[in-house]
Amino acid sequence: MATVELTFTPLPAHVRTARLVATAVARRSGVDESLLDEVRLAVGEACSRAVEGHQLYCPAEPVRLALTDLAGRFEVEVTDTCATGDPGQAGIGSRPGSSDGPEGPDGAGLPAGLGIAVIEGLADDVQITTTSAGTSIRMSWPSVRPAR
Repeated sequence: MATVELTFTPLPAHVRTARLVATAVARRSGVDESLLDEVRLAVGEACSRAVEGHQLYCPAEPVRLALTDLAGRFEVEVTDTCATGDPGQAGIGSRPGSSDGPEGPDGAGLPAGLGIAVIEGLADDVQITTTSAGTSIRMSWPSVRPAR
């Protein structure tokens, strides 16, 4: 089981880097080429949500990305560390003040949880864990170890 860990400053520009790293590790782990766009999009959405939460609540704390090659699975975990005292208040699980909440700035926002629904539609398996210490999204896809 090989793991690549990446922590980055919560800036939107770093989300692109996280997507590129995740795609490269997924390819090396044996994820089918047809699934790489799904990996890239799901990781981008999860990282964007974490960055937004960090910018609002804990801009000095890094976002954590862990990429693991398990037996027959490629797993990605995006973790925010925004401890707001209210699980789900910030970070990955919700986007306070954005159009992804119950109401956007103009009162006609997108339904709450739309980004999570997108991630769930892209990943083979999704697990969301929220505690007072932050939120984690764990996503996985099938992989076949390439011959070496």
